[in-house]
Amino acid sequence: MNSSNRGGKRGPQAAVKRVGRTAVGHEPGSGAAVARRLARGYPRAHCSLNFSSPFQLLIATILSAQCTDNRVNTVTVNLFGRWPTAAALAAATQAEVESVIRSTGFFRAKAKNIRGCCAALMERHGGEVPRTLEELVRLPGVGRKTANVVLGSGFGLPSGVVVDTHVGRISRRLGLTRHADAVRAERDLIKAIPKSHWIAFSHRLIEHGRTVCMARRPRCEGCLLADLCQRVGVQPAKQNR
Repeated sequence: MNSSNRGGKRGPQAAVKRVGRTAVGHEPGSGAAVARRLARGYPRAHCSLNFSSPFQLLIATILSAQCTDNRVNTVTVNLFGRWPTAAALAAATQAEVESVIRSTGFFRAKAKNIRGCCAALMERHGGEVPRTLEELVRLPGVGRKTANVVLGSGFGLPSGVVVDTHVGRISRRLGLTRHADAVRAERDLIKAIPKSHWIAFSHRLIEHGRTVCMARRPRCEGCLLADLCQRVGVQPAKQNR
């Protein structure tokens, strides 16, 4: 994606300051400014997966890959009703778990990962979800994104910034990162966003992406981040002639 804005008039949003390898907006400390604006605009934004324990959040997050949160929330009602603990899920058969989670997509791989994750929880952690990133990413089916979700929303521990499709897309549009790769994008966001905002930042940006900063037709006029946004990749609105 080309972050340059060549030709035509350049408004204040186009003024860019380079810090390291990350492009940030014209206002000093713009990552912090973005986080503060989102906090005011979406004070009640939260994880959209339903869960009552870190264990449930862990399994729900594994299921959420390539699947809507609404679908996962529907499936986990039955899943946790039948197998409420790591011990119970580890003892379930592959076919049994597949039949319950089929509608989430990639159900064979997800069932294998869920059962393997639960078995590892029993073997290594007494059935409890560990509270460190290093231990979580060693579990089957758990990557850095899933670990950050569990630590942040499950335990209130800011281990990093969760970068999903919305977060990555809007962060590039804002100029907080230029990377499409989630790991590299997270490194930029960790530097740009104050740690006190890490957990809520993703939830707020996701809500902003769903309601205002859509992929194809963002509602830039009146956006609470308009003066902080570089609008990277956003096509200018067509003028009526």
